[in-house]
Formats: sequence, C-alpha cells, structure tokens
Amino acid sequence: MQAKKIIYRFILYFLVAIILIWCIFPFYWAIISSLKPDKDLFEVYPSLFPKRITFENYIKVFTERPFHINILNSVIVAGVTTLASLLIGSLAAYAIARLRFKGKVIVMSLILAVSMFPQVSILGSLFVLLRKMHLINTYPGLILPYIAITLPLTTWILQNFFRELPKEVEESAAIDGCSRLRTLWSIVLPMAAPGLVATGLLTFISAWNEFLFALTFMQRPEKYTVPVAIALFKGASQYEIPWGQIMAAAVIVTTPLVILVLIFQKRIIAGLSAGSVKG
Repeated sequence: MQAKKIIYRFILYFLVAIILIWCIFPFYWAIISSLKPDKDLFEVYPSLFPKRITFENYIKVFTERPFHINILNSVIVAGVTTLASLLIGSLAAYAIARLRFKGKVIVMSLILAVSMFPQVSILGSLFVLLRKMHLINTYPGLILPYIAITLPLTTWILQNFFRELPKEVEESAAIDGCSRLRTLWSIVLPMAAPGLVATGLLTFISAWNEFLFALTFMQRPEKYTVPVAIALFKGASQYEIPWGQIMAAAVIVTTPLVILVLIFQKRIIAGLSAGSVKG
C-alpha cells in the first residue's frame, strides 16, 4: 500500500508539474522575449534565458504609440462593465434565488442560452443599431454590448451563490422591517463577498480581453482597447512586425491580472465552489 501511495503521489506531482509548465511557459517566453533586443529574437537556436537584457521595447511601447491611452480605454470599459454587470446581475440573481414564480427554469435556460450565442452572429445587427444611435467610437457603444455578453454569466454564478446563503438571516431582517432591497444591500451582498469578487474578476477579465466587438465598434486608434492596439502594432515598414514590443505590451497588460488573481484566489475559489458541497 505504501508503494502504491508513493507511485500515486509521484504521478500526481508529475502531472501537476507538466500542467504548470504548460500554463506558465508562454508567459515566461513573453517576458524574456520582451527583454531581448530585436536581433536576438530571430536566433537560429533560441535560448531560454536572454543573453542581453534591454528595456527598449517597454520604452518604445509608450513613446512610439498611444499605449497609455489604450490602457485607459480598457480600464474604463472593463471597469464600468464589471460594476454594471454586478449591480444588475445581483438584483436578477437574488430574485431568481429567493422569489417564487412560474417559469423560473425557463428564465434560467434563456439566460444560459443567451451566453452561448456566437459573437459574430450578432455583430452586424449590433453595428447597425449602434451606428443609428451614434455610439460608434464611444465608450457606451462598447460598454453596452459588453454588459449584454457578461450579464448571463454574472447572473448564473451569483444566483447559485445566493442559494447557499442562510435564509434565517434574511427572515430576521424582514421581521425587523427591512425591505427586500435593503436586505440585499446591507446583509446579502456583504455575506456574498467571495461570490462578488469571483464574478467581478471573471467579468473584468472577459471585458479586458474581448477583441471582436472592440475591433468593430472602436475604429479610431485613440479609442482602441488593449487587445486591438496590440494586434494592430506596426513596425517601421509594412513588412516588419515589432515582436519585441508586442511581447512587452502583452506582459504589461497581463501582469496586473495575474496579480489580482493571486491576491483574490481564496475568494475566487470560495465563490466558484459555492453550491458544490451540501453540508
């Protein structure tokens, strides 16, 4: 039995190590590529460690391009989308979790079905609609579609978390004269902090990384979000691709997300695992 446990642990740790390397290596390669001079990027035998370190690519990202404006655009769009989705989604999720009404299963099925629509299938109609509303190249023109695509996920996760909260606390608040809205704001949402953090972070990452809508609805360079700006990086000529600057930009916009996930990892796990265990 002891030998079987040792073999089992060895296999488990080996698989975990492979998965870890598989996930981390692309980010590591982006970091070392961003620190290499352009000539070293095209070596016949590339090395895992940079022979010469330079921060020229990071400097050029901000001096040769309006990348700081692109970052600001992404922060505004993703931030407003996250706050709006959490606000609307928490109201909808609480109503689904606590109120009794006919057709609840149908409502949840429709919410789930909306999240499965391919973005490209609604791209044309959305563009025509936003153009008639004069919202092309504006923040609301991107935020509204983002809310539409992130709200189903927000509602689905939060309602599952609200179901696990004890009803006794809400009943006590109702006896003390609290309305449903006051109970939600003062009692339920503070208790649901792990679920809100997990849902908010997933929503933020989804809006931060979205490409298709941002490419279609933002057509001016000063309005580009980060994914579009990086994809449209140009070199000194039309035949040159500035790989070093692309890697530097990718590291700049990815590092904050990695840090956020590491800081809130316990709350994320608690929020996503809500409802998985009955006790």
